[in-house]
Amino acid sequence: MRILTADQIKKAESTAFERYFTEAQLMKKAGEKCFEKIVEYYGELIRGKKVSVVCGNGKNAGDGFVIAKNLLQFGALAEIVIADRFPTLPEPLLYFEEAEKAGVAAVPFEEAQLSETLIVDCIFGIGFHGEPKEPFSRVFDSVNNSGAVVVAVDTPSGTNASEGAVFKAVRADLTIAISALKYCHILPPANHYCGKTVVVNIGIPDDCYAFDCPHTITKKAVKRCFPKRNKNSNKGQNGHLLNICGSYLMPGAAVICAKAALKTGVGLLKCAFPKSVYPVMTSHLMQPIFAPMSENESKTFSMGALNKLTQELEWADCVALGCGIGKNDDTEVIVNQILRSSEVPVVLDADGINSIIANINVLKDAQAPVVLTPHPGEMARLLGKSIADVESNRIDTAKAFAAEYSCVLVLKGANTVVTNGESVFVNTTGNPGMAMGGTGDMLTGMIGSFIAQGMDSYSAAKCAVYIHGLCGDITAQEISTRGMTVEDMLELLGALMSEFE
Repeated sequence: MRILTADQIKKAESTAFERYFTEAQLMKKAGEKCFEKIVEYYGELIRGKKVSVVCGNGKNAGDGFVIAKNLLQFGALAEIVIADRFPTLPEPLLYFEEAEKAGVAAVPFEEAQLSETLIVDCIFGIGFHGEPKEPFSRVFDSVNNSGAVVVAVDTPSGTNASEGAVFKAVRADLTIAISALKYCHILPPANHYCGKTVVVNIGIPDDCYAFDCPHTITKKAVKRCFPKRNKNSNKGQNGHLLNICGSYLMPGAAVICAKAALKTGVGLLKCAFPKSVYPVMTSHLMQPIFAPMSENESKTFSMGALNKLTQELEWADCVALGCGIGKNDDTEVIVNQILRSSEVPVVLDADGINSIIANINVLKDAQAPVVLTPHPGEMARLLGKSIADVESNRIDTAKAFAAEYSCVLVLKGANTVVTNGESVFVNTTGNPGMAMGGTGDMLTGMIGSFIAQGMDSYSAAKCAVYIHGLCGDITAQEISTRGMTVEDMLELLGALMSEFE
């Protein structure tokens, strides 16, 4: 599924008008599809009840007038609330007059009593940017304080379709995106105003989208990345993953990373860790090969471990590096040297990422593909920016970084971004219950496992991110977002993989 800026969707619509539809035809189709989605979600709630369709005077209002007419015919007591001025553009005016003829009342906002059941937000569409002026700021307040369910058409009014920044906006329970997702549905904080977002197809043909744009990761695409295993295969043919993870203070990171790799099908797993972690590793894991290493006073990897770690690279098909290793002079040298030495892909996470901040150009010295998996704080440190700067446009920030350093970047968080610097994919699985320690270690193990089994680094990152989020969603459904743990997710992960065989 495409993710578009305002300019891109305008370009697609303009092409559609030239080749296939009139503006009036497409406006009617959009309104009808949005009406159908409203009935799908709230039909039982609104029949016989007052519904306020709050409209501006632009094209988004035209969708609203079509919606209002259809809601009245469905059996809702639909009314049009004019937020500022009555429509003057020809297409919205056409459908305003049709709605009035059908019996829909239209009242100015100052005279309206908004519904306490359901409000449809058609005030602004994709053309809005900046800060709302009066009377719209008051209209937003009234909608947000109404106590009604709020459905936004295309974008919540007050959000900018092309970015995440918000001054003031309508807070929707459901946003019905027309034709494609927009950046505001994905980027924080605007995505928080959208509630649940669904997309309706209004029939714009694919040839109208003659430009590059981000896409969502789909289950169908993920399934295609998993070939059936040869029934005669053995453990040596299903991938060798070397996990260089853990320290005395963070042994759990190594355990979680290892379990995730095993639950996703890697044939052989070797865990390299500071020797003091040995009792924890052996008490929680039975399958891996254990490679305890020398450690320093901090009980993290010491420089004495470097030669042995470098030798272990020859055994591996992929290296997962950084989960819980700590950050000090020794680990910085080790991480930088492994990146330069490894001839197999490296998945770099957590303290592995922190260890290259002072020498980020080491990524350009890597001999093999590198996958970085920063959360927004780590990404901000890599770039020398604030977290707010990173989050304001996660998509473009991630793509530019991956292009400059020739890596695969997984920018974690709500709607994780995966990019190789040329194309961009955004994940829509996952939930707030996953915002806890350990989920990143789990993701690293999954990415490393898929690469070791033969996937290219980009595909492995996309697949792991999608399945990781899906596992979190299933766990939240079975337990709760507040009460779920990484252990709960790992418990479900192995069975979930059956959906991708």
